[in-house]
Amino acid sequence: MAGLRLDSAGVIKMKTLDDALLHLQRIHGIVEQYAIAVKREQPSSVFAMNLRRQLPTLAENLKAQFGMVAEQVTSLNLASSRGSSENQRVRTLREGVAQVRQALEIAATQTKDRHALKDDKGSDERAADGSGERS
Repeated sequence: MAGLRLDSAGVIKMKTLDDALLHLQRIHGIVEQYAIAVKREQPSSVFAMNLRRQLPTLAENLKAQFGMVAEQVTSLNLASSRGSSENQRVRTLREGVAQVRQALEIAATQTKDRHALKDDKGSDERAADGSGERS
């Protein structure tokens, strides 16, 4: 069996999801650096500012095709900027990143299901050997 084939809309959506997953990996790395800085009681405001710049960019990239996931990212950005302790903020960010990753994986599965091209293998074989033609 050959690899999964998608129609053009599916290919565009999968490209968006792949880019979003890469961006989310970068955000996850920042969150973990933030957590280490908080644990070691080092200055952590740089990481918080970086997250406040990165999260809206991810939401904007997802907004066109995946509005619900973009809303999750936006709510994560709002939750991370609320006034709470640093430990609570790190916990919120970790949970939010996990939720967004799960939503992106679900969106990828649904996109593959909805946009898969159906191969009509039997008609391809008949056309190749000419037996499917009428005289």
